[in-house]
Amino acid sequence: MAPGGSALKEVLESTSTGMDYEVKMAKAEVNNNKPTKSGSAGVGKYGMHSNNGVYELLECPVCTNLMYPPIHQCPNGHTLCSNCKARVQNTCPTCRYELGNIRCLALEKVAESLEVPCRYQSLGCHDIFPYYSKLKHEQHCRFRPYACPYAGSECSVTGDIPTLVVHLKDDHKVDMHDGCTFNHRYVKSNPHEVENATWMLTVFNCFGRQFCLHFEAFQLGMAPVYMAFLRFMGDENEAKKFSYSLEVGAHGRKLTWQGIPRSIRDSHRKVRDSQDGLIIPRNLALYFSGGDRQELKLRVTGRIWKEE
Repeated sequence: MAPGGSALKEVLESTSTGMDYEVKMAKAEVNNNKPTKSGSAGVGKYGMHSNNGVYELLECPVCTNLMYPPIHQCPNGHTLCSNCKARVQNTCPTCRYELGNIRCLALEKVAESLEVPCRYQSLGCHDIFPYYSKLKHEQHCRFRPYACPYAGSECSVTGDIPTLVVHLKDDHKVDMHDGCTFNHRYVKSNPHEVENATWMLTVFNCFGRQFCLHFEAFQLGMAPVYMAFLRFMGDENEAKKFSYSLEVGAHGRKLTWQGIPRSIRDSHRKVRDSQDGLIIPRNLALYFSGGDRQELKLRVTGRIWKEE
């Protein structure tokens, strides 16, 4: 299966000594979890006071989002955003008159004169922006919520880092470990039958921050490979303050990787498809596993350190 195919979630069972993992196929459990998305600012919609009459005029009556040019209006002056105009089949949702193609230039001009706070004000962003610059800022605001970094299934939960750490532990049952070094042994029977699989995510608490260790099997072109990589639970600028190394080997041979952990702002699939991690061809992984090459027994060691 090519990269980007449906990943199969795997469950890891660790023994009481070390980190020896037996991997078994299982269904993703998150579909039964109710997502608890983080809220936006607590001072009204998009971080603004909802009792302000100007902002109420700029709120689309259909989707209730703030409107941006082109703002449309019916002959009676009722307004709505351009996205909803197509949804209401050119009929005003307020008075049922035909909308036509009338722009509300006056309201667009009023919006141009406004300065508004970021919608993530309650999460720590206290900057003020011109109305038409706000959306662009919010797309890259460093205080915007993070997406859940779990890769075993689609998960819609977002939040700040402490919220996601609790979510990973309680809802995804992710293993949490303290320390900046690790020694994992990944085990899989009949590895030739698995073309695309994701092992259970592991989170490390190190230097007071959290790091996600990923390990999975997928097709790189026509070649089946295994890949291990680390992601940092924080933004890209903070991630650059750390480095990590991974090593795998046996029988006098080894592969090593050193790099900078990617921020969880970059999706798991984006990091994987960019090949930014330790890549092990299946034949070499089975050689490292020893025996009759019919079972994967791969030991991955690594460490995390902080750059001075």
